[in-house]
Amino acid sequence: MRQSRLFTKTQKQVAPHLKLASHRLLHQAGYIRESTAGRYYFLPLGLKVRDKIVQIIEQEMNAAGAIKMLTPVLHPLELWRETNRASSVGFELMTIKDRNGAEFALGGTAEEMMVDLVRKFTLSYRDLPFNIYQFSQKFRDELRARGGLLRVREFLMKDSYSFHASEADFKQEYQNMRETYQRIFSKLQLKALVVEADNGYIGGDYCHEFVVEHPAGESRFLMTEDGTYAAHEDVAVFAKNNQAVTPEPCKPLTEVAAVREATMAAGVVLHQIPLTKHLKNVLYVDENQRLVLAVLRGDLSVNETKLKHVAAANTLRMATAEEIANINSVAGFLSPVGITKAVYIVADDSTTTLINACSGANKFQRDYLNINIKRDYTPNVIGDIAMAEAGYVTKSKQTLVERRGIEVGNIFQLGYHYSKLMQANFINQAGQAELYYMGCYGIGVDRTLATIVELFHDDKGICWPEIVSPFKFHLLNLNKDSVQSDKVYQALQKVGFEVLYDDRVVSAGIKLNDADLIGITYRLIVGAKTGNNIEYKSRSSKQAELISLTEIIKRHVQ
Repeated sequence: MRQSRLFTKTQKQVAPHLKLASHRLLHQAGYIRESTAGRYYFLPLGLKVRDKIVQIIEQEMNAAGAIKMLTPVLHPLELWRETNRASSVGFELMTIKDRNGAEFALGGTAEEMMVDLVRKFTLSYRDLPFNIYQFSQKFRDELRARGGLLRVREFLMKDSYSFHASEADFKQEYQNMRETYQRIFSKLQLKALVVEADNGYIGGDYCHEFVVEHPAGESRFLMTEDGTYAAHEDVAVFAKNNQAVTPEPCKPLTEVAAVREATMAAGVVLHQIPLTKHLKNVLYVDENQRLVLAVLRGDLSVNETKLKHVAAANTLRMATAEEIANINSVAGFLSPVGITKAVYIVADDSTTTLINACSGANKFQRDYLNINIKRDYTPNVIGDIAMAEAGYVTKSKQTLVERRGIEVGNIFQLGYHYSKLMQANFINQAGQAELYYMGCYGIGVDRTLATIVELFHDDKGICWPEIVSPFKFHLLNLNKDSVQSDKVYQALQKVGFEVLYDDRVVSAGIKLNDADLIGITYRLIVGAKTGNNIEYKSRSSKQAELISLTEIIKRHVQ
């Protein structure tokens, strides 16, 4: 490709709002341009890189036994209604109507479509298992698109879906996909940590994210120093150290005056009772206007994701002071004891060994002392609803440390979640209909591309790993004529190398700066100072060599 014919333009300066390196450099080097917020054009250089990432993923997915296909972009909205996701997913679904009034969703994820496809066939246990995958544009009406390709409203995803006769068979494919993803990211020069995560709007019981550590990432996770445990903040578990609570006999429940501010800290000072012996009570409202009271040990914080699971709620919001008053209580003085109206009480398991606790008394400046679970209040359910923090310890007594990273992929156990809701069955060995056991597996291609740039750049521009570089060589002609460089270009092409040939009539400085900015893995210079040889330099190296064309070809021919 002659650079004079390439549709792209580099820029010396970019807008100050492009904070992240990947956003700034991909724009500045002419790989992408924004259309509207969160939607990007992929220019020729950008598309070449993306295509190479797709090729690597496709090769590994095929080698793992998956089968490529494609679904329509428009999903019949009734399919999303079958799974109750038309209005309850974790992103704003984009919908349209056709001329006949039929409603469609712009595909944000494809579980419904794949299940609908599979149930159109009469399959038996002999046809299982299988894993079908696609590369398709996804649409999510994100509230705040940010960071270039890291959080967008339209993007390319590799998503795959496996169908099984049993959980045991699924677990083999889950491990197969886990290992396949590790090979993919390793080829892309990304060290992706496998992190336990929340299944969220996808459904199912458990999942894992593949996270590349980087401060630009939105994934906050906690891990042990030896790396044997890593979990997203939404699901991380820890030892709650109930042994630190000194055993003592249960005392009578007592209501006392509490002339204090409406904070737990004020209660600690007033009663001279440590925070670990207080109850933290937080009132929420779910999507059905159900009141949910979260009750924890005072030194812990509510993990709303865990709370949603334990309370079987899709969404939660904090109750207002007025809503708290409607249950005959007062903000800052809430208590599970003596709630007079229908409130669903969810107690954290940290409360089960808490003896003679303190909390508000549902009255202004009144507190309860000596609260004991089951005697003084009975939760509707007890579970883990506490947020893990850096410095907490695991049940194996290892300290948790906080990390941030970019999620580039995920794998989900779906179980019977979708097959049950959509009544998708196969015929088992007994000749009876049985639900599919499912899994799904995703890689954000565009986000992965941006992550590579976040890791591989310097103050001059991008430094592409060779496997995804848009071209293998960037040939710069610094001579007054192009006779020698034309011959080099033709010789490299004849061998089969991808070459971007800078034949533009611009200064040497512009060519050199653009080469560093664009970041092609190997730079070749033909000029007055190189004689019959060529200046050869890898983008990430500080040293250049003066070697022959024959030697360059010899080094790179497989």
